[in-house]
Amino acid sequence: MNTRQKILIPILLATACAAGVLLGGKLDFSSSDTLFSSNPKKQKLNRLIDYIDYEYVDDVNTDSIVDLTVNRILENLDPHSVYIPKEEYAGVVENMQGDFVGIGVSFYNVNDTVVVIQALEGGPSEEIGIRGGDRILYADGTPLFNNNISNDSLTKHLKGEEDSRVTLKVKRKGIKDLLTFKVRRGRVPLKSVDAAYMLSPDVGYIKVNRFSETTYKEFEKALKDLKAKGANQIALDLRDNPGGYLSEAIKIVDEFLEDEKLILYTKNKSGAVEETFSKRKGLLENGHLYVLINENSASASEVVAGALQDNDRGTIVGRRSYGKGLVQREMELGDGSAVRLTIARYYTPTGRSIQKPYDNGNESYFKDYMRRYKNGELNSADSINVDDSLRYETPEGKVVYGGGGIIPDIFIPLDSDNERNNIKLLLHGGYMSRFIFNVLEENRSFYNNVKRENFESEVVISDEMVRDFVRFVASANIRLNLNSQKTLLKQYLKAVIAQQLYGTTAFEKLINENDPAIEKVLELSKKIE
Repeated sequence: MNTRQKILIPILLATACAAGVLLGGKLDFSSSDTLFSSNPKKQKLNRLIDYIDYEYVDDVNTDSIVDLTVNRILENLDPHSVYIPKEEYAGVVENMQGDFVGIGVSFYNVNDTVVVIQALEGGPSEEIGIRGGDRILYADGTPLFNNNISNDSLTKHLKGEEDSRVTLKVKRKGIKDLLTFKVRRGRVPLKSVDAAYMLSPDVGYIKVNRFSETTYKEFEKALKDLKAKGANQIALDLRDNPGGYLSEAIKIVDEFLEDEKLILYTKNKSGAVEETFSKRKGLLENGHLYVLINENSASASEVVAGALQDNDRGTIVGRRSYGKGLVQREMELGDGSAVRLTIARYYTPTGRSIQKPYDNGNESYFKDYMRRYKNGELNSADSINVDDSLRYETPEGKVVYGGGGIIPDIFIPLDSDNERNNIKLLLHGGYMSRFIFNVLEENRSFYNNVKRENFESEVVISDEMVRDFVRFVASANIRLNLNSQKTLLKQYLKAVIAQQLYGTTAFEKLINENDPAIEKVLELSKKIE
């Protein structure tokens, strides 16, 4: 990659993290009209809007003025109190619900045709046999190709009311006539547990990508399955997890703690403290635990890591976490929009606030990643700045620090290989996914019939495929060093093939090969008696 692209890497990562830090509370759909109906400040704003609407000399879009005003007000509170416009709110709610109603496919638009990437696991399309590579040409007789329909209308044709039916006409390679599928729309899981598998005969691995309404249920099933396979140690991967519902994180922590252990406490503006304790028999109260975190692990992820660290439960592995210790609640504003408002701060069991400072404004706050990148903290634990006045001790005497993020027990440096980081950026940017989709399209009859247990031996990434990918990204002015990164490119390309054929667990298993943090977990696990 050129110099400009290398500079952009940390900026893009920091932006992704800043955009992804989510609420730590619960959705609150209660109306506040009664509470604030007599507020003179509210009446003042209402009167101003009315004056502009009815008296101002030119026509003005007062909706945009209100949106701008709300944003400006929230910007002066803290970095995580934000406004969610109505056009975005439904998507935010859907993502955090953990499912949506539809036919259950991911797809690309290829030459103005809807082409299925994969039928989503647990969805209606998977159940009735729709496959990757299928072209959905008609929905209830309406053509979905040749620009006859907008993206919004397309989504409406594929989504719909739960239990409603849609008849799809599908073109499948190798079959002359169109196939007909009558699909009953249903709830399609938006999984928050990306993977659960055995790293070794004793160590199970669970990766959680966010904390949605269904996370604990997914996690509980994964943990039970791994225990049944012999796992007595667990690696819980919270790297790049931006947070989510605090309640789901608390239930997960409870599986690892004995009863009546403090998990966290919150404090609101009046100083009222609310403590949360473990309260039931956990699935793994005795087996050893490893929690993997990095600079993009935030909010509810930090609750999990902090609670377990402060209770001397397991080992935290990775890099210092993001540093978000504020609790938000989402409240509707009556027009389809909502506000995500900070209502409290949370503290770990030893009394640590892990919220990093935001006194210098939001812009400075969200540039914290760049400061860490430049001061060397991502490459050396010795470069992490700690404040001795925020020094705490766990019950067993381990020293921990507040003031911004969870500092791990075992430090894993950021990969210093720029080429390797560039490849990861291409993965997260969707380049590999689109390239692999094209590869699968060229030989669907082969790939769709490869059994999962035979994948490792039957699917081989050739040097020619790697060269094709290098040419593919070169068309977007991205340069890769084929000589130094051929092996890594093969690993990642194969992982993306597995993802599109079998889902996220197959992807994570391949991506995690030679991962330094996981290798450290396996090394530590061998020392556990």
